[in-house]
Amino acid sequence: MKKYTFWSITMLLITLTIFAINRPTSAEKSVVNNQILKAQPVSMEAANEENAASAEEIFDQYITETYTSMGLTSAGLSLDVFKKALTGYFNLKDSGKLSSKKDILSIVDFTKSSKSKRLWIIDLAAQKLLFNTLVAHGQGSGNDLATSFSDLANSHKSSLGFYVTNETYFGKHGLSLRLDGMDEGYNTNARNRAVVVHGAAYVSQSAIKQLGRLGRSHGCPALPTELTKPIIETIKDKTVLFINGPESNYSSAYLNTTGAASNYAMQYAGSQSSI
Repeated sequence: MKKYTFWSITMLLITLTIFAINRPTSAEKSVVNNQILKAQPVSMEAANEENAASAEEIFDQYITETYTSMGLTSAGLSLDVFKKALTGYFNLKDSGKLSSKKDILSIVDFTKSSKSKRLWIIDLAAQKLLFNTLVAHGQGSGNDLATSFSDLANSHKSSLGFYVTNETYFGKHGLSLRLDGMDEGYNTNARNRAVVVHGAAYVSQSAIKQLGRLGRSHGCPALPTELTKPIIETIKDKTVLFINGPESNYSSAYLNTTGAASNYAMQYAGSQSSI
């Protein structure tokens, strides 16, 4: 009996010794715990990046499908310009600057000749191209092509970027629509410069025939007179107007694709959950 007890105690001591040798020290535990804690944010970051990529893929698909379904290629609007405009639309929508009653997007592309129909007005809710017509640029921006832009008073130049349409009034050009520029350094002086949407006789095929180009404004995106009223009535009261141009240094906070994709995804999810 004594031998058995002695043997049991011996084995217990050996076991405890082995456990003590292999047991991690407090320093080793700390290293392991730190590695686990450091790994957690990386995992969350990776998950966020994956979700962002997924949202952007969905947004890109929406842009392409909308562009195709409305036949915007044949209407002369480039996919790249449409994507820029739509990106700004969703970011402005999220900022609360736009009407909740309208889903209208107006696009001007001043990289095109003044002889081209370079204004597109789109109903995003109905996925319908409402207007595609001529639009003038400022005298100071160039002749047939607009190549120079400014937000300075008396420059008579067009200004690039995102605008939000506001109230109408009757001025020397008849029914006109005030614009508020959204891009600091590019168009926020629009109201002070009286850059507005209005009609003008020099925006016509007869002007093109006579001059070889459209007539030009003092910086306003001027319209054909016969379309002025229906266009202004369509786009007034807090809708987006995006003016694109050839300036490579133009930048805008509203061209944040990740933000626009996220805003689109939330809007889409909300509409789906209400069905």
